[in-house]
Amino acid sequence: MNAIERDYYTDMSVLLDPYGWFEEMRAKGPVCRMANRDLWLVTGFEAAVEILNNANDWSNAISVSGPLLPLPFAVEGDDITDLLVEHRPEIPMSDLLVAKDGASHAQSRSLIAALFTPSRLRENQTYVTELADKMARAVVANRSCELISEIASPFVTYVVSDILGVPEEDRDEFRKIIDAAPPPGSMEAAPPPGKEIEWAAKSAELQAESSSNSPLVFMAQFFYLYIAERRATQRQDDVLSEFAHASFPDGTQPDIPELIRLATFLFGAGQDTSAKLIGNAMRYLVDIPGMQTQLRENPALIPDFLEEVLRLEGSTKAVKRLAKRPMMVGGHQIAAGDKVVIAISAANRDPRRWEDPLEFRLKRPGIKQHLAFGRGAHTCAGAPLARYEVRIMFEKLLEHTRNIWLVEEAHGPAGERRWDWEATFSMRGLNNLYVGFDPA
Repeated sequence: MNAIERDYYTDMSVLLDPYGWFEEMRAKGPVCRMANRDLWLVTGFEAAVEILNNANDWSNAISVSGPLLPLPFAVEGDDITDLLVEHRPEIPMSDLLVAKDGASHAQSRSLIAALFTPSRLRENQTYVTELADKMARAVVANRSCELISEIASPFVTYVVSDILGVPEEDRDEFRKIIDAAPPPGSMEAAPPPGKEIEWAAKSAELQAESSSNSPLVFMAQFFYLYIAERRATQRQDDVLSEFAHASFPDGTQPDIPELIRLATFLFGAGQDTSAKLIGNAMRYLVDIPGMQTQLRENPALIPDFLEEVLRLEGSTKAVKRLAKRPMMVGGHQIAAGDKVVIAISAANRDPRRWEDPLEFRLKRPGIKQHLAFGRGAHTCAGAPLARYEVRIMFEKLLEHTRNIWLVEEAHGPAGERRWDWEATFSMRGLNNLYVGFDPA
């Protein structure tokens, strides 16, 4: 079956090899229609950048709920801006930071300044270095580990907990609820082509039934207590107090639910993508001949290594946008109300932008122009945190070892590797990665 007949959202072969499918679709052009869905697919780097940079004509309202849910209104005319504002409360999770547009988004982003100040990031790096050293020493002493559950997931959970000021006694509880949750964009939750409307009604029922078990709801209960407690007292010298007393640029103070939504979203997004990056990067570190030796001898190359991993195997496969007005993109006329899937993974391998895009190059020119952290108004706010926390973990793993290797019983020999990928159409990450260590 060729690519045009396969469905991105329900075909397991596309999950296992999204890159092969993206290349087949790229042959249709940098922008093309999905045959089985009323969606546009963007695989071209230029077209992706054009859309991501244009927050005026493109909405993020469907970023979390996804493009498969029908819009809660009939599209009329050549500008759906007012309809979108009117019906936004009916779009699931459109009040989260990543789904906001315009002034509302800018206001919420301004609150992050209370968390990501230069002094706070410096303090966090001290904590991250100590934590990474402790965790790396422990697994190396054991000579092996399952990297995702023993290093990646707990490490990034503790790091983002520190940034957000989550008390140490609650951090393990947060980690347990996140580890037990399904990955975002689970393929199991996608409707068959043509069944989107029926699926939307059923999905709403299931969401209502399961909301009490949602990791966001679980964490929101904690953040409510943290923030309400600090709001009731004078500003203290801690992160949550700064966050609780933060103001919008116009001087007004956000309500507690807004702060809770922001904190829980940052927590969930911050730990998930960074944990996946650790697993994805370890595959390249171990399987590229001489790579770990080169980085061990010259740790200053680790940032370059991670940027190339982000380009080739970033944690985010695709993001979604909704056209507010008619536009011409990639030679196609996009209508108001059309939904677009921007394949970040494909844009980062676009041969029109990258020379020999499938080749791993340690010091690739212009590498930081990749789209793994997005572009424009919605560029990932936590990108600086992700970059240094993962860098520090790899510094420590390399410092305490003379060799790292993959367990062949779990993943097969070099050249014939077996991977257990998460079943999600939004993210790219491993369920497990078994590694062995020879101590330094």
